[in-house]
Amino acid sequence: MASSRISVILLFAALHAAAYGVAFTNPVWRVGTADPTCWQVGGDYYLTSTSRALLKSPDLIHWRKVRNDFLTPRERARVKRTWRGIWAPDVVRIGKVWNLYVSYWNGAESTAIAVYASDRPEGPFTNGVIVTDGRMTGICDTIDPEVVKDPETGKVWMFFGSVGKVHRVELTADGRALAPGAKYVHVAGLHADDPNAHPHRRRVFEGTYLHRRGGWWYLFASSGEYNNGTYAVVVGRSRRITDDFTDRAGRLMKEGFAEKILSSRPGDRFYGPGHNGEIFATPSGRTYMIYHCHDREVAPYKPDGYNPRPLFLQEIFWDAEGWPYFETGRPAATGEFR
Repeated sequence: MASSRISVILLFAALHAAAYGVAFTNPVWRVGTADPTCWQVGGDYYLTSTSRALLKSPDLIHWRKVRNDFLTPRERARVKRTWRGIWAPDVVRIGKVWNLYVSYWNGAESTAIAVYASDRPEGPFTNGVIVTDGRMTGICDTIDPEVVKDPETGKVWMFFGSVGKVHRVELTADGRALAPGAKYVHVAGLHADDPNAHPHRRRVFEGTYLHRRGGWWYLFASSGEYNNGTYAVVVGRSRRITDDFTDRAGRLMKEGFAEKILSSRPGDRFYGPGHNGEIFATPSGRTYMIYHCHDREVAPYKPDGYNPRPLFLQEIFWDAEGWPYFETGRPAATGEFR
């Protein structure tokens, strides 16, 4: 009899969650989680970030750590012998292999992007090889990789960049090298030295994420300076992944134009939202985005120091013309996942 009552209670809870949603409070992970990337496997979500730790969740709200580092200790030690920073991972499944792309950094003019592999979604990721090296291409800040496979052509593309502009380049079918004859194409953002980029690098874009919806490719990016309140999420779109991305007025993202959809005001508790990760749809058709954001209650703002960026989850909406937006255009303190 007791087991029957428990079953009824669990069924009621599941029906209630489906009908009314699960309330959540931001940040959903209060530890620094800069530059998050998230991937879904069945009913589970995995996430990692510049902070190294690999997290797991059943619902994008309740997270637990399953690995302290997405790399093995040997891989981490090998990389640190040459590179000062390992940033902004991106995890993509290509075929049966999980590829993890990561930025190597020694300074804006000494950067590269490498790829690691694992046969399991939770890693660890090993066998790192450099895919593109800014020291050879001359592209400053060869960082923030975003890799996608075009379902129409089957081609694999990598978008990357920051102060040296955002570029697109084709990869091999397995995503582990440049495609033969691959060319670098400027797709978004101005060079940081361009006077039109200032103040606060407002037309320099970085942290790109590609999302396909309703026959459009949406190119999300972040503008401004990552460590303060000028950081914001912007977006443009195109019909094909190789076409020019534009804002709502038809202006080119490669000329520094985009729709600003998530930002903060001076003095806000949550400030500088950006470097969004993936967008996920629920069975009800609602869509949610993850991103990092500063929280003054987690850590007071330090003008010249490191400010941790916890993990946020927020519902993203789509207007009648197919453009994404957030309800208030600001980071939300609470939400409902359904």
